[in-house]
Amino acid sequence: MSATPTAAPEPADRPRDLLADGSAAPSGPGTTAQPGAGSAAQPGDATTARPGVAVPGDGSAAVPGDGAAVAVPAARQPQVDPAASGTAGELAGVAQRAAEALLTPTAPARLGDVVPAPERVTPDPAADFTLTPDAVIRVSADPAALAVGERLAALLRPATGHPLPVTDATAPQPAGGIALVLDGDAGLGPEGYRLSVTPHGVRITADTATGLHHGVQTLRQLLPATVESPTPVRQRWVLPGGEILDRPRYAYRSAMLDVSRHFFGVADVLRVVDHLARYKLNHLHLHLTDDQGWRIAVDSWPRLATVGGATQVGGGPGGHYTKGDYRRIVAYAAERGITVVPEIDLPGHTHAALTAYGELSPDRIAPPPYTGTEVGFSYVDPASGRTYEFVADVLGEIAALTPGRFLHIGGDEAFKVKGAAYTGFVERVQRIVAGVGRTVVGWHQIAPAAHVDGRVLQWWGTDGDDAVTAEAVRRGARLILSPANHAYLDMKYAPDTPIGHDWAGLVDVRRAYDWDPATHLNGVPAEAVLGVEAPLWTESVTTLTEAEFMLFPRLPAIAELGWSARATHDWAGFRQRLAGHGERWSTAGIAYHRCPTVPWPGPCGRVPLPRSAGSTDRSA
Repeated sequence: MSATPTAAPEPADRPRDLLADGSAAPSGPGTTAQPGAGSAAQPGDATTARPGVAVPGDGSAAVPGDGAAVAVPAARQPQVDPAASGTAGELAGVAQRAAEALLTPTAPARLGDVVPAPERVTPDPAADFTLTPDAVIRVSADPAALAVGERLAALLRPATGHPLPVTDATAPQPAGGIALVLDGDAGLGPEGYRLSVTPHGVRITADTATGLHHGVQTLRQLLPATVESPTPVRQRWVLPGGEILDRPRYAYRSAMLDVSRHFFGVADVLRVVDHLARYKLNHLHLHLTDDQGWRIAVDSWPRLATVGGATQVGGGPGGHYTKGDYRRIVAYAAERGITVVPEIDLPGHTHAALTAYGELSPDRIAPPPYTGTEVGFSYVDPASGRTYEFVADVLGEIAALTPGRFLHIGGDEAFKVKGAAYTGFVERVQRIVAGVGRTVVGWHQIAPAAHVDGRVLQWWGTDGDDAVTAEAVRRGARLILSPANHAYLDMKYAPDTPIGHDWAGLVDVRRAYDWDPATHLNGVPAEAVLGVEAPLWTESVTTLTEAEFMLFPRLPAIAELGWSARATHDWAGFRQRLAGHGERWSTAGIAYHRCPTVPWPGPCGRVPLPRSAGSTDRSA
């Protein structure tokens, strides 16, 4: 986790009430009114520039700053008066050029230009396929496969303008379109797939619907970048011919979103889920509780959410998820092959809980809300029976809401609970987790506690020598690797990055990519590594646009470490493949950092075109 960070910058609020499917969501804590598409930018929306951050308007423009740029695409069709003069006329000209650029054919993808890198790629230049207006998506006669097909159609229809009806069949064939086939090939595993492109169509086969979903994400990348457009684009939709066989290296591939330091509403979380789905990550770790806010409703302890969730870093309204909100996130993620891992941080990082229920405090006095960014000062009383009633109630309710097998109990930076008091607390909480039928995950500080079956430690250190963690592995623990100096997405890219921290060093995209989970921690065998996770702490991240800027392009780098075989690991090749995703992110309305080590296409100029309603990802 993060050490003591600098104070968070003033929030630059961005509307958060568009769902990932583009529909409107109810307003609530942490959300603001969403301007309609094409409306003028409002003060404080995504048009507001932070120091050193500009908002380009053509999807490729960027900003000088930390030796690179922030790319934040503008609305694709801003409402401007073509007869206007002055600033309005200039904006109309920019909009016209942006619209014309959308109609320009892009270079065709190559079969190997996929992130994460597939296990095996066999190109066939003579077998390209063109998706035509009469194409049909045919899927196996299984509800889960049909759902993947419907999401694929929803992804492709806006840009192509094709109707793309979805039909099911016992043995679907491409027949000039796309076939998604559950073929019972157990050799592909629960997430693997085969993709074949011939002149007659595209066929994706898998043993599970999750495998089909991953194959669809690859298909998406093989189409021109303009497939991400929310409006029709006039061009030929060509996929490169050949075959791909693909399976993941690690079973656990994750990102973490801290919703405690700054609250992110349901729509924002769903958009983050879409980002994970693009790059075949399969877990979303939600850091739900901390000193600054408690973000999940608990029926047996209602003030946790209503009182403990009422603020955030720097003040502001905070917010929390109702049980219905949380179920919606869990279900949306599951449809995309992603398991939610909830974290209730204990025994430290509990100031918000103590504010709500002073009886949990060692002095039995409820402290006032905390909106700063220091760590290590709060803790629940490890000697009180009431503390364990609280833990059992909370973890029991969270487990009932969460079908995934993992419950994360935090365990880090409890500086005031030492020695036997700390290990005794962790051991008791581990038994509570086991009692509700879940596998315990904790930050690596819980390593000294006694082992329980299946225990997973999440390692966030910066030095590969950690004898205590290595000993816990020898006693049976497995590891999720999140080295802060490689995988923490709240670290700055460069010294003048306008947000983020540098206590673990600067983490540019190459540093995020250039390490091997199998050999990173001394004394830990490769088979003990369950997978990797990229945490995004939000002490200084206040909006979805800022979160995306910190996620991209580093999230795909971590995703490739988790998915792709070590033999495919090659920085020179990765940076070339990654460069092609800049246009995709711009077209999809995703903010990203144009780091100078990646050969992004297009200029790095500045275009002050206002951005209107945030566009959404339509991840299949």
